[in-house]
Amino acid sequence: MADHVDLVLSQWQERRPDLDVSPMAVIGRLSRLARLVDGELGRTFAAHDLDRASFDVLATLRRSAPPHRLTPTELMRASMVTSGAVTQRLDRLEARGLVARTPNEHDGRGVLVALTDAGRELIDRTLPDHLATENRLLGALSKRERAALAETLKQLLESLGDK
Repeated sequence: MADHVDLVLSQWQERRPDLDVSPMAVIGRLSRLARLVDGELGRTFAAHDLDRASFDVLATLRRSAPPHRLTPTELMRASMVTSGAVTQRLDRLEARGLVARTPNEHDGRGVLVALTDAGRELIDRTLPDHLATENRLLGALSKRERAALAETLKQLLESLGDK
């Protein structure tokens, strides 16, 4: 069955047969998939009064070793949140009582960001729904296909300098 990307490829083949448009088959589908996945995950996060960046910060703190505290730099490196978004996100999460910033006893100039009890409870409630959404999104793939796709995407990301 043909999809939208097949239509685009066909149109380009007709208009510019001199070009190899095959990369569009992968990149086009990855782009469309990212948009669909982001929308579905966004709905799951919104059901818990979160957005992607807030979820990522809370999840990063939750999966860190107890007492679930990191410096802002460690948090940025371990999460999927950019450096520019960390301070703004932490301000919002702190205002909601989900994280707390405390002086770093090992570095008088720095702070540590800690997951509060309310933050831990929220991420613990959200994570099962998040995983259910991800499983639903991958429902058309077998475990073996998921593993193969994950490995292929990892290889591509590493080739582009992502670690």
